[in-house]
Amino acid sequence: MAKLKPSKGAPYARILGVGGYRPTRVVPNEVILETIDSSDEWIRSRSGIETRHWANDEETVAAMSIEASGKAIADAGISAQQIGGVIVSTVSHFKQTPAVATEIADKLGTNKAAAFDISAGCAGFGYALTLAKGMIVEGSAEYVLVIGVERLSDLTDLEDRATAFLFGDGAGAVIVGPSQEPAIGPTVWGSEGDKSETIKQTVPWTDYRTGEVDKFPAITQEGQAVFRWAVFEMAKVAQQALDAAGITPDELDVFIPHQANERIIDSMVKTLKLPEHVTVARDVRTTGNTSAASIPLAMERLLATGEAKSGDTALVIGFGAGLVYAATVVTLP
Repeated sequence: MAKLKPSKGAPYARILGVGGYRPTRVVPNEVILETIDSSDEWIRSRSGIETRHWANDEETVAAMSIEASGKAIADAGISAQQIGGVIVSTVSHFKQTPAVATEIADKLGTNKAAAFDISAGCAGFGYALTLAKGMIVEGSAEYVLVIGVERLSDLTDLEDRATAFLFGDGAGAVIVGPSQEPAIGPTVWGSEGDKSETIKQTVPWTDYRTGEVDKFPAITQEGQAVFRWAVFEMAKVAQQALDAAGITPDELDVFIPHQANERIIDSMVKTLKLPEHVTVARDVRTTGNTSAASIPLAMERLLATGEAKSGDTALVIGFGAGLVYAATVVTLP
């Protein structure tokens, strides 16, 4: 029986650089209130959201990704030709094939990097980060570009009072590369498909194509059910990720949860009993819920503002449609 050669990857992987892109148009709550019966006070009290960014025609999924990726590559101090893999997590790239990752890999100037898209909703960044880590340790790539990107304004029903105010657009990217010490902890991830109806697309694309419905598909959710699940179940997953990494809440520097809703964030902080010294990402206030892009965008902002610093230990957790989730502890670049 032939024996396979052992892999020659790095012993560990780490995030080496981060970049973000937010569309130029800033949309305040007042714009949302033009189509729903609500108030600025209600939106802020229910979600914490004050503004969000919406993309224009030129700010495509690919264009925003390329902007964010360029910043991440520069931050990591590598060249695009050193990238061996490009993973894009998105639910709002409307061309089913080819993967938008291939276009991004080409336009960035990579040397024929492996490139593919994944669909894991708001947990997509965590899923992609885990795949990238495996590629580095296995040795199939030395550096992997991970992108979370969304144009959720295209999937927003502006007449849906429960969701019209939630979603924004943007792209966040990180470079994952080799490390001589652990810097991306074990991932605690999974799915609860029996709850998939709580966050979903309203109708399949085929219903719109055949004229069975005259309204473009949008994202809808059962707000209270999602809130309860996120607060109670995802706090458990976050604690499991801390335990898997051998980190206590006292040793944590930063908490970067998916930016879905500030009330969910506050409840998770309380349930996890995070000390006051832990910096908590609250990018949701001015960026809204950008699904797969929310964690890298929040990470980029914390580092850019100095609220977090290189070498800090951060707990990241994403959760959303599916229902799927992924949590891990990372060392910030």
